[in-house]
Amino acid sequence: MKRLDMNSNEGSVGFQIAPMIDVVFVIMLFFMVMAGAVKVEKELNSQLPGVAETSGGTDFVDEQMINITESGEISINDEPMDSNVPTDSSTGHDLPQLKGTLLRLKQNADAAKTPVIVTIVSEGMAKYSRTVDVLNALAVAKIDSVSFTVTEDE
Repeated sequence: MKRLDMNSNEGSVGFQIAPMIDVVFVIMLFFMVMAGAVKVEKELNSQLPGVAETSGGTDFVDEQMINITESGEISINDEPMDSNVPTDSSTGHDLPQLKGTLLRLKQNADAAKTPVIVTIVSEGMAKYSRTVDVLNALAVAKIDSVSFTVTEDE
């Protein structure tokens, strides 16, 4: 069989411009397509808070804090209320001292035309039944602005 000898100069075709033009057209096509996908930012008219003119004095709301400990003791603004804790968790506790204090607080707030805000601060392992007892006392006093929080472990 005859052997085919190739000259090393015959295999080199040189710089090809046609593939380079194809690549440039593909890149140009990509940027043209992506230019249509750019979202146009719209202006949002907003006003920043400034100085407000008031016609009268501003009333500050006094927040009442009710604490519930793990042992079931209840205090309002660090003043102990109804120190006798029920031993049986199946029976509810009436909390007459707390109810009386909350009723007076509600009457005074209504007379002054100010809202009553109560925050119940419960320890992490406090019984849920004591929280329900406090909520029942708040319902009797018709106080409905109530928020909850728990004490942080240090």
